Amino acid sequence: MNRVVITGLGLVTPIGIGKEEFWQSLIQGKSGITKISYFDTSEYPTKIAGEIKNFDPTGYISQKEVNRMDKSTQFSIVATRLALEDSKLKITEENPYLIGVIIGSGIGGIETFEEQHKILLEKGPKRVSPFFIPMMISSISAGEIAIKIGAKGPNGVITTACASATHALGIAFKLLQQGNAQVIISGGTEAAITPMSLAGFCKMRALSTQNDHPNYSSKPFDKERDGFVIAEGSGILVLETLQHAKERNANIYAEILGIGMTADAYHITAPAPDAEGAAKAMEIALADAKIEPSQIDYINAHGTSTPLNDKLETLAIKKVFGNHAYNLKISSNKSMIGHLLGASGGVEAIATALTIKEDIIPPTINYNSPDPECDLDYVPNKSERKIVNYAISNSFGFGGHNGVIVLGKYKNNMP
Repeated sequence: MNRVVITGLGLVTPIGIGKEEFWQSLIQGKSGITKISYFDTSEYPTKIAGEIKNFDPTGYISQKEVNRMDKSTQFSIVATRLALEDSKLKITEENPYLIGVIIGSGIGGIETFEEQHKILLEKGPKRVSPFFIPMMISSISAGEIAIKIGAKGPNGVITTACASATHALGIAFKLLQQGNAQVIISGGTEAAITPMSLAGFCKMRALSTQNDHPNYSSKPFDKERDGFVIAEGSGILVLETLQHAKERNANIYAEILGIGMTADAYHITAPAPDAEGAAKAMEIALADAKIEPSQIDYINAHGTSTPLNDKLETLAIKKVFGNHAYNLKISSNKSMIGHLLGASGGVEAIATALTIKEDIIPPTINYNSPDPECDLDYVPNKSERKIVNYAISNSFGFGGHNGVIVLGKYKNNMP
């Protein structure tokens, strides 16, 4: 089977747009959580989020096209353009069917849905936009990306809640392994900081209500954590077969080695209390990668800052890694960027690839009160330098969807 490598990274996140700004903010422990500015939150118990600041897509998309795209699609196209620029990949008339697009999105065009529903109620059906459906459907991000870059290979969107982007990357990895394409643009996108979405998550009591200090509200694995902080953005990677990447002398960030997917089959929102599904996903991913648990140096945790997730993810890690769990470096990017829902796995896979490439582990910020049930090394508050040869990135979604991806340093001497 083909080896698969990562050659391009594109990001639109609350702590930076583009690889350089994102990475520097991440290793410096910068928070992107602020008071919500998009709409009035006076009646909401949660008033904070990870919004994208200073986002102007018109450098990559015409204003006419912007007007006909949901923000989630705009994010994905800009992130894709940045990833392609980073990879220096050229799409020509000779290779379009060798290039695919597989994206993850948990919610899709909910902003468009809410806006058009309001128009329907206030002005009637004749005033609903003819672009409503193609703007709103989750699959449109992959379709629009393909249209913009001319990619005619495998194409689709995976919707598995907060595991969406990791599942998309896993499916892209397998398609490339099996020779169904030579390049796949993959990752995730989400733009769900909207009145209806926020109301729904608030009613579930899933969100942090530590509104007075937004920068300190997301605190994964800390004893004082009280919920996740909703965020938006996109993380897109250029994945290639190693042969294709070597033929064009591409820069390689890391190699994808394995993927694991399971279902808790337990509850629509709560993780299984024995953490068995999450643990099994890690075991499957390691087996797929042909990596022993003792070889893993770092885990980019799902780490949502919710009471249940962080406790049970810690339990799952202990089940898989045994005593080695206490040697692992573990951190949660969500402490800085918040929870990008279906896009989180894309952004976090990028962070994991950069961790491997740069041998710097980003911190878990806002970690001040240790929790006896979360007693591993979460790289508190300050990044650490450490050689990272193998790492995993975890994503666990509502509905019991579990996704784990294994990345490793690219080694040219391997068969």
